[in-house]
Amino acid sequence: MDIIEKARELGKLIQQEESYIALQKAQADADADMDLQNLIGDFNMKRMSINNEASKKDKDSDKLALLNSQMREDYSKIMSNKNMIAYNEAKDAFDMVANRVLAIIQQSAEGADPETADYSTSSCSGSCSTCGGCG
Repeated sequence: MDIIEKARELGKLIQQEESYIALQKAQADADADMDLQNLIGDFNMKRMSINNEASKKDKDSDKLALLNSQMREDYSKIMSNKNMIAYNEAKDAFDMVANRVLAIIQQSAEGADPETADYSTSSCSGSCSTCGGCG
């Protein structure tokens, strides 16, 4: 079996992963939540209005302040919606799995032992010239 076939096999396994399935369900629930979708639509319209107003030569500061306030209020409502909370939690869980898989592949491609390669949450950029020291 060649490496591309193995990659396709891995793709199938990823789609069977519990966290992937949970993310797909959370996405579908969020998409079906019309209150949430309306809030997202309102948020996006306010963001566009802010961009339009901010790009005008004669900006209306009061209008910008009001739109910003309304947009922050919409954002707060979006982020406190039960389906958005569930989506964010499911996405975080799946992202951890995906990051681990990608890290193992990347590190293995760089010569690391596939049995010990894994994802690290350290903030190391790999550049020692910008580093304050390892912790």
